[in-house]
Amino acid sequence: MSLLEEKFLKLGAEYAPGQEVRQNTVEVDIHKKRMLGSSVDFSHGDVDAFEPIPGSLDIFIEGVNSGGKQAYTEYRGSKNIREDAAEKLSIFAGTTINAEQNLIITPGTQGALFLAMGASISRGDKVAIVEPDYFANRKLVEFFDGEVVPVHMDYFDNDNSAGLNLTQLEDAFRAGVRLFLFSNPNNPTGVIYSQEEIYEIAELAQNYGVTVIVDELYSRQIFDGRAYTHLCAQNILNPENIITIMGPSKTESLSGYRLGVAFGSAKIIDRMEKLQAIVSLRAGGYNQAVLKSWFSEPKGWMEKRIAQHQAIRDDLVKKFWNAQGFKVRATEAGSYLFPQFPELTISIYDFVKVLRVQAAVTVTPGTEFGPKFKDSFRINFSQNHQVSTDAIDRIIQVVEEYRK
Repeated sequence: MSLLEEKFLKLGAEYAPGQEVRQNTVEVDIHKKRMLGSSVDFSHGDVDAFEPIPGSLDIFIEGVNSGGKQAYTEYRGSKNIREDAAEKLSIFAGTTINAEQNLIITPGTQGALFLAMGASISRGDKVAIVEPDYFANRKLVEFFDGEVVPVHMDYFDNDNSAGLNLTQLEDAFRAGVRLFLFSNPNNPTGVIYSQEEIYEIAELAQNYGVTVIVDELYSRQIFDGRAYTHLCAQNILNPENIITIMGPSKTESLSGYRLGVAFGSAKIIDRMEKLQAIVSLRAGGYNQAVLKSWFSEPKGWMEKRIAQHQAIRDDLVKKFWNAQGFKVRATEAGSYLFPQFPELTISIYDFVKVLRVQAAVTVTPGTEFGPKFKDSFRINFSQNHQVSTDAIDRIIQVVEEYRK
């Protein structure tokens, strides 16, 4: 196998969110009776159940009607839209963002992640990632020929923190890690890093000269009145060593517009723009206009959305807690749950296929978030409330039928 073939083999997408229809289920022996119920795809949120920000379509149409000046923006995005986003994000994140130097609009937060990592990783660089964390992190490090250095997060046994092993993180920095990448809230567990953890990450990164990329995609959807600490607001960290990624695709249900924003180091943002210029030129010009609706939702809209998701979370967590052999930590922010299930007679890969065919439920296997999570799966509960709770019952039933 050539190095190129090996590189792309590691990018396998069969179990990635949204790609489940490409799974081969023919060889799986589904000998149980198929269950009745509405089909649910927990690999991503349902924008029909939770509609986009009111007025976003009208703003998009205005962008279309603007014609060429909106279609062909600067590679880093329309100046007036960047200025609007920079002003809002500066207030939200507790930092100062210069729209000209410190911010870029990207094709989704996935695009921002690709650009930020491509602008920060050289061949052989050691990159620390958290386990578990976002499924693309490991794949992108390997694609850019970096060396993955995993850092453990004990999310089950730490009620007041994410459970990041800070000693292991410092050991990684001391051993030559040049880049640290993590999501806060964590994807897939939904836990929030405590103020103490964020401060310690900033202090360690500053002491060892490590660049940090933090994905804060779900930082607006916080439950139970919990506190949230932005890494970029920690003044001890050199601002040239941090990139923050955010976007309106999840909580605000604007995923179809493929919009993301990265802000921070002017040097890295400049590199990201150069890379974007040869990858996609720019985020979709007409789509960029929709960012004007972000942080400008009608009064009470965000509070209602958070309350609706928290209610779904409460019901789903209760079901897992009451089921024999399951273990789950309640989501603190965002729309993900990462349940651990008892030992089965089938592999995690066959389990997700059986679940999709027998129970009409799609989940993402835990191995997408770290190789050792063969007894876990992720669900995005931004779904119709009743449909999602019914689907959890079917998941639990399938586990019972295949329990070892």
